[in-house]
Amino acid sequence: MVVVHHLNNSRSQRVLWALEELGVPYEVKQYQRDLKTNLAPASLKKIHPLGKSPVITDGDITVAESGAIIEYLAQTYGEGNFIPETKTEAHRQYLYWLHFAEGTMMQQLLLKLILEKAVQRSKPFFVKYIAKAIMKKVMAGYVGPNITANLALIEHHLTDNEWFAGDQLSGADIQMSFPLEAWAARKTVDQDYPKIIAYVKRFQARAGYQKALKSGGTYDYA
Repeated sequence: MVVVHHLNNSRSQRVLWALEELGVPYEVKQYQRDLKTNLAPASLKKIHPLGKSPVITDGDITVAESGAIIEYLAQTYGEGNFIPETKTEAHRQYLYWLHFAEGTMMQQLLLKLILEKAVQRSKPFFVKYIAKAIMKKVMAGYVGPNITANLALIEHHLTDNEWFAGDQLSGADIQMSFPLEAWAARKTVDQDYPKIIAYVKRFQARAGYQKALKSGGTYDYA
C-alpha cells in the first residue's frame, strides 16, 4: 500500500492526484504546517532526513521529491499509460516539462514570494522603504522578465497542445500543475495567458483531481 505523507497546502497534493489518475489504492497520513513558521513538522524527519513533503512509502521503499515520486508511480503502476513511449517527441516533451516545473518555473515564483514576504516583514519604515526599492530592482531586472518568459513559453505550448506531452494526460501535467496553480491563484494574475488559465480549469475539473482534493484536505490553490 502506498502511503502519502501529506503536508497541507503543499506539493504533495499533486501526488494524490497522480494516484487517483493511476487508480492506485493509497493511504494518506496527514501533517500540518507550523502556524508560526509555516514549515513542516519535525515528525516528517522520521520518514525522510530532510523532513519535507512530498514523500511516499511503498512497503519498504521511500521516495521523496515530487518529480521522482511521479516517475516512480508512473513506472511502477502506470502500465505504460502515464509516460509517453520513449524516443518520441511526446516523451521528449514529457521529460522537459517534468523537470521545467521545479527546475525553472518554481524557482522564479519562489523568489518573487520570498521578496514580497521580506518586504512585508521589514521594520521600521526606512528599512521597508529600502527593501521595497531592492525588490523592485530585482523584479524588474531578473525575476519579472524570467516569469514573463516562462509564461509566454507555456502559453505558446498550450496553444497547440491539449496536454504537455502529447494528446493524453501524463506525469508532466501532474508535475506542472502546482506551479501553474500557484500562479493562477494570485489575484494579480495576468489575463494575457488564456490558454494557461483554461488549462488549469480543465485539469481541476477532472474527477481524479476532485477526489484527490477530498483526500488531501485544505489546499488553497484549488
